Amino acid sequence: MDRRPESVEGKLGDVTSRTGRIALITIGVIALIVGGVFAGQGLNLIPGSFMTGSRMWLAVGLIVAIVGIILIVLGLRRPGHGRTSK
Repeated sequence: MDRRPESVEGKLGDVTSRTGRIALITIGVIALIVGGVFAGQGLNLIPGSFMTGSRMWLAVGLIVAIVGIILIVLGLRRPGHGRTSK
């Protein structure tokens, strides 16, 4: 029996539906805002939390913000031309 791997539908970089793209942008914006708040607290710019002044929260905030930017870019990209869909 010959089992060939089937193509994976719905990859993160291959979102073509309008709803999927809006969802990526929305989640990306939320991640960017949360990451900015975490980084601001880690940098001691936003006082009043246990996270204030902690370098760990600065690093976590930067990572979350970068992920948010990537999601926004993926959501804003136009679907590629010449791709075949089944």
